[in-house]
This record gives sequence, C-alpha cells and structure tokens, in this order.
Amino acid sequence: MVFRHVEDWDAAYANTVNIAGGAAYPDRWEKDAASFRHLLQHEGRAELSIRYGKGERNRFDLFHPASAPRGLVVFIHGGYWMRFDESSWSHLAAGSLEAGFAVAMPTYTLCPENRISGITREVCVAIEAAAARVAGPLHLTGHSAGGHLAARMVSATSPLSVAVRSRIGNVVSISGLHDLRPMMTTAMNATLKLDEDEALAESPALLRPLPGTRLICWAGAGERAEFVRQNALLANVWAGLGASTACVEEPDRHHYSVIEGLEDASHPLTRALLATQ
Repeated sequence: MVFRHVEDWDAAYANTVNIAGGAAYPDRWEKDAASFRHLLQHEGRAELSIRYGKGERNRFDLFHPASAPRGLVVFIHGGYWMRFDESSWSHLAAGSLEAGFAVAMPTYTLCPENRISGITREVCVAIEAAAARVAGPLHLTGHSAGGHLAARMVSATSPLSVAVRSRIGNVVSISGLHDLRPMMTTAMNATLKLDEDEALAESPALLRPLPGTRLICWAGAGERAEFVRQNALLANVWAGLGASTACVEEPDRHHYSVIEGLEDASHPLTRALLATQ
C-alpha cells in the first residue's frame, strides 16, 4: 500500500462520515450490549460496575464463562479517549466466553477531565483488579484508542506490576493508534490536550516492548489509510525490537465492523487473541 502525504489530519482520522451507515453503529452496539448483559445477568454470569478506584468511571464489568475459567481476557474500549464506556461492548465478550475465558471490560475517566497518560494509569489499575479475581493466563485487547491502551500495557514503561506482566499472553491491538503525534494536529487535541512530551511518552511505536511480548496488530482492510498505516507501524517497529508480532488486514472490514469477530469463538480474531505459543 502506498501511504500518501496527509493534508487534512481531521479527515484522516474521521470514521463515522466515511463508513456507510456509520452514524447508526453506536446505537446498535448499545442495544446488542444491553441484550447480552441481560442474558448473562439472568444466568448469574455477570458482575457489573465493579469498582477499581475512586473516580466516577473507575469501574469494570466482569463476565464469567459457563464453567471454571481458563484465564482472563480484558477488552479496552475506544472512542478517541473522549467517548463511550464499558456498556456499549458487552456482546464482544461472547467469543472469549464461549472459549472458556472470563472477560473484563473496564472504563476510565475521559479527556479532558483526564489526560491520556492518566488513562493509561487507570487502565493499569483496572487490569490489576480484574486479574486479582481471575487466575490463569491474561490476554489483552482493545479497539482504536483501546488498542493503544492494550499496547501500552506491554510497552517498556508499562505501569503493570511484574506479577501481572508475567501472566500476559497475547495482546491484540484492533485498529490501534500507536503513534500519537498526528493527534496533536487534529481538532480533537482541544480535548485531548496532547503535547510533544506526552505524545512521545504514550506512543507504543516510540517505546520498546516488554521482553517476551506477543503482539498482533489487526485492522480492517477497508479502514482509513491512517489506521492501516498505524496498524502496520507498531508490528514492524516492535518486530525489530525483539517482540513476536503479526500484522493482519482483515478483508471486507472497516473501523466499526472489524471488532465483530470477537463475538464468535471460531473467528480468526478471537482465535488469535486466545492462542497459546
């Protein structure tokens, strides 16, 4: 793929207006997630709004498989660090639950009340709290800004404890944002308030991976060119720094449909997330 000079960075990262029917997706996610939570609550397999800190949004949902869990998956939501919470994504736990894993879905204090560096620290605390409840291997994934946060957890400056780091298996960044410097040129930065120092410190592509990192960068082949570039960027950089990486561009998927594979235990996305060495 040829990566061309970008003249309009806002357009480069605009998803909804560039996806057919894009504006309808958030309502669809919310409806599907609510139905899924209702089902798991009825089955006694959902713990909702577990507190991990003092902030209003310091909470996570924890979903349990039908039998003893094989381990834990943590899914970190996106929204450019400015939108959404855990309640829109519950249905994405279905594939991992079917495969026998518990699934935690945290939320965090959004920008501008928080900074991206602060979100990184909050997500770390949430993962530690969820990991304390479920034994076994730990697999991390996230979408868009959540992909950034998943990758940050296995960057050399990860705030995770050594004990939790040692449990991490695969990390799948789905349509992740791995170099934050372009965000500084967008209108979103009025809310994100990124400066050069924070962009450098919080960009996984500008950091070394933790030893033993197994990273899969997964994007839709039909995404905006910037997301395809960011997807390939981290896989390439970290492969050169000793991590085991893969870069996948899933055909016929865009930024909003690419996460749907997580609903199915047999989908290649879920299988990649849960695979062992």
